[in-house]
Amino acid sequence: MRTYRDLNTEKGLAMPVMTRLRAYHAVLAVLVLAAYFSTEWGAVHAWLGYGVAVVILVRVIMALTGAPQLGLMRFYPQIHGLKLDNAFTHPAISRVLLLGIAVCLIGVTGTGIAMDRGRALKPASSPASGPVAAQVETRGEHEGGEEDEGGEESPLGEIHELFGNGLMLLVAGHVTYLLLFKRPLARFMILGVSKSPPK
Repeated sequence: MRTYRDLNTEKGLAMPVMTRLRAYHAVLAVLVLAAYFSTEWGAVHAWLGYGVAVVILVRVIMALTGAPQLGLMRFYPQIHGLKLDNAFTHPAISRVLLLGIAVCLIGVTGTGIAMDRGRALKPASSPASGPVAAQVETRGEHEGGEEDEGGEESPLGEIHELFGNGLMLLVAGHVTYLLLFKRPLARFMILGVSKSPPK
């Protein structure tokens, strides 16, 4: 039986497979939480969103390395072998949660970028940019106090918020599931400690 250490040294990759996966999870978790709790910080929130987009892109590139632990098929729930006695430990449960997280993550990031329309990326020397201007523009506020088509009160803003809240619920479910039913994997992902092979 293979352990996490075996998986970590597969294919002689420059950085071990599971180490890369743990690093990706850590960076993504920090960025997503920071973005979620910085919704009122305008430019900071937008920059964190762009950071999440970069991490997603890196994850797609990681999937192209050929390591099965990094492949995108890990997000596809297969119910083969699902029975009543293994209903809570079958990989399909984890994959459904991961797929939901991926959909919400891409949705909240995509709608956020669409709402910002690159304003946070403008050079600071531009008269209409900078932290204060980006904060006002990102929130879609005008002199009259109305919201533009990309503001928080717009349909796109509502979808953005829906994806963000859904993401947090699914992440909470994912973490709870791992702690209850996949404790060795949770221990490895959080602490880097492994006493048994992955399930």
